[in-house]
Amino acid sequence: MPKLVVVNRAGEEKTVEAAAGLSVMEALRENGFDELLALCGGCCSCATCHVYVDPAFADKVSPMSEDENDLLDSSDYRNATSRLSCQLHMSDALDGLKVTIAAED
Repeated sequence: MPKLVVVNRAGEEKTVEAAAGLSVMEALRENGFDELLALCGGCCSCATCHVYVDPAFADKVSPMSEDENDLLDSSDYRNATSRLSCQLHMSDALDGLKVTIAAED
């Protein structure tokens, strides 16, 4: 099962298992990261599951859609590695993916 490395808003790092096919958002919620609101439940219609992807994985995650890009534009905390965790799906190729939960808008 792929591993997901998560840095919470307090800067604490934790490694969890995330089944292949699960979105990063689902893996975060299943593993008790309550600070990630994910209000739309993974429908790509809000930006409350905003994370930063470690640059080492930038070319391994799926490309960003126009909808995701538009939603991230609404965040004051967007940066070059910003993604919506509901749009990232775990796979063996993403074993060890590291994400940092973005500040809440």
